[in-house]
Amino acid sequence: MRRLEGRVAIVTGAGRGIGRAHALGLAEGGARVVVNDRGGSVDGRGTDIGPAEAVCEEIRAAGGEAVPSDHDVSDWDAGDGLVRLATDAFGGLDIVINNAGILRDRAFFQMTESEWDDVIAVHLKGHAAVSRAAVAYWRAEAKADRPRRASLIHTTSSSGLCGNFGQANYGAAKMGIVGLSKVIAIEGANYGIRSNVISPSARTRMTDQMTGVELLGEPDESGYDPFAPEHIANVATWLAEADCPANNQIFHVSGHRVRVLEIPRVASDLRFDRDLDPESIERAFAGRSVTALDAFSLIL
Repeated sequence: MRRLEGRVAIVTGAGRGIGRAHALGLAEGGARVVVNDRGGSVDGRGTDIGPAEAVCEEIRAAGGEAVPSDHDVSDWDAGDGLVRLATDAFGGLDIVINNAGILRDRAFFQMTESEWDDVIAVHLKGHAAVSRAAVAYWRAEAKADRPRRASLIHTTSSSGLCGNFGQANYGAAKMGIVGLSKVIAIEGANYGIRSNVISPSARTRMTDQMTGVELLGEPDESGYDPFAPEHIANVATWLAEADCPANNQIFHVSGHRVRVLEIPRVASDLRFDRDLDPESIERAFAGRSVTALDAFSLIL
C-alpha cells in the first residue's frame, strides 16, 4: 500500500544511515522527497552533495520522485530555502523529518566552545530552523483554508534522555529537541500540525563511534539485522501518514521494540507537614525507591 501517496516530505541528514532509510521508506510509501544532506564527515567537516544525489537516484530508479539539497540546516535562512525547494519542486509540503546531526564527543571539562556550538547548531538549531519554516508554511496554508495534515518528526537520543559520557553537547541538544517538539505540538494543534520524536537505537556510522554500540550485537547468519536503520524508518513512515493519530509523543525504537516514553514522570512525591528544611528533605529523599534509567537500558 502506498499510504503516503500525494504527500511531500523533507528529510534532513538523508544521505546515509537512518536519514537515507527515512527517505527511501517515505518514497516507497508514495511520497515525493527532498533529500537534504551536506555530505560531511561524522564530525561535520566537509561538504559533498554526492550522498544526497545517490539517494535521489535510488528513489528515481524505483519509480519515485526526489530532489537533492545541500542546505545548511543550522542556518535560519537556509531553513526557509529548504521549504521553498519542496514547495517549488512538488507544489507543497506535508512531512518534515529532522534527522541531520554530527558528533564532537569529549569529556565536558575538556570540551571547547566550538565543539559545543557546532553540535548545538546542527542538532538543536537545525531542528528549529527547518521546523520554524515548515510551521510558518503550514499555518499560512491553514489560514488560506488549505490545511495540510502536517507531520513533524524529530530525532532525539538516549544520550539526551538518560545521559552518556562525553556527550554533554549532544545530550543537551537532544533533550532540547524534545522540548521543541512539545511546544510545536501545542502551538501547531490549531493548524493541523502534529509533532513527534523518535529516539533510535540503530547501527549507523554515528553509533559505531559511541559507547555501548557492542550491545547491538551483530547481524545473524542470514544477514538480518534487527538494528538496521530501516526499522526506525518504518516508525517514521507511520508517523508521516496523514491520518496517523500520534501527537506530542516520544517513541524509543530499538530492534523489535517500540517504547512510548513519558517525560516528565513523577518519580517521587515528597510531602511535608511543615516548612521545608534540609534535614527533613534528606530523610524523605533517602527513603524513596526509584530506579534511574540509563542509556544502555533503552538499547535492548
